[in-house]
Amino acid sequence: MKFKRKIAPEIKSSPKFITKKRLREDEINFSKLRSYRLDRVKKELEKNNLEACILFDPVNVRYALDTVNMSVYNMHNLTRYCFVPVDGPTILYEYFNCEILSKDLNLIDEIRPAITWDYFSNGDQANAQLKKWVHEIEDLSKNYFKSKKVAIDVINGPAVTALNNAGIKVVDAKLILEQARVIKSAEELKCMKAALEVAEIGVAKMREEMKAGMTEDELWSILHKTNIEHGGEWIECRILSSGERTNPWMQESSNKVIQNSEIVSFDTDMVGPYGYCADISRAFVVGHKFNDEQKKLYSMAMDQIDHNFRLIKPGMTFKEFVKKSWVLPEEYYGNRYSCMVHGIGLCDEWPQIKYPTDGGEQGGSFEKNMTITLESYIGKVGGKEGVKLEQQYLVGQNGLELMSHHPLEKI
Repeated sequence: MKFKRKIAPEIKSSPKFITKKRLREDEINFSKLRSYRLDRVKKELEKNNLEACILFDPVNVRYALDTVNMSVYNMHNLTRYCFVPVDGPTILYEYFNCEILSKDLNLIDEIRPAITWDYFSNGDQANAQLKKWVHEIEDLSKNYFKSKKVAIDVINGPAVTALNNAGIKVVDAKLILEQARVIKSAEELKCMKAALEVAEIGVAKMREEMKAGMTEDELWSILHKTNIEHGGEWIECRILSSGERTNPWMQESSNKVIQNSEIVSFDTDMVGPYGYCADISRAFVVGHKFNDEQKKLYSMAMDQIDHNFRLIKPGMTFKEFVKKSWVLPEEYYGNRYSCMVHGIGLCDEWPQIKYPTDGGEQGGSFEKNMTITLESYIGKVGGKEGVKLEQQYLVGQNGLELMSHHPLEKI
């Protein structure tokens, strides 16, 4: 028998407060957004012969139930989670005394206090708390996953052992959630466009305010400020570097003083409004005049993205893409980026398509309404500088449709 959930009203702003609307807020049907995502999770559970999942990762909790509370904190503390069965009530296990935060979200049927068992929260009482948590999961199993098998995304070793000892098998929920998240709805695309618009406001300000004498940290802070001002949430990394720190890639921003005529490259990795990620990379030159070597690096990065952009269409397998993808010259290959393509949504998502020597043989294919980014890093091994470019796309009916519109440099 299907569980009938009660529908709570949408959250409304109190008349005591005046609020500023976020970008595209009036365009988004949040009920459709939330229902679509939860339905995707349940269908993936059914597809994998599972009756329920328990989600700790704040990004997965956000996807399933659209509830948010101290996301970054809860990425490294097991203090907030949710239970999602195929048939039955969705239950949010909320952080201490925070039940009021999600009381009006209509996909949450019940809110209970989270039972925590980590050492930070409980010290020498951790084992006793773990027993309480296992008893709670056993009670859920009696009604909602009688197979004694449950998918969990993030959990520590003692909890897995305790569940196994109680006769409950734990399987990885990562596959379930990654596959659920891969195809975007129309409402999700509106959210993503809003996040990209905020990122591009920040990137434009960075380009305008960039000058010799400021530090990398000062330049990077402009994007953070812009994101928060427009209702964004956090930034996954702080990958920005200048001059010789751009080669090799992946160095985070520092107190290095930016010099005139240096390349400044960065990757936004920005979780913006509505929790969606805007992931684009740009490379500027201080003073906006590229020298010949900088032009060569930038042109190669553009060539890689343009070549790979023209390849991808719905139905193309990842293996075929890797075989036909742009060939990075040997003298640059040692400094290659970790992937050529990855999915994007609430954060970086499946798939991650790597270079041939790094395991670029995974199965799967591009599908309509996937959202992806194309990556390029060009920096010669032993070279002075490097260029990082990245564009965000929707897989459309006939090929890729550009979602990120901040212009590339004219060289």
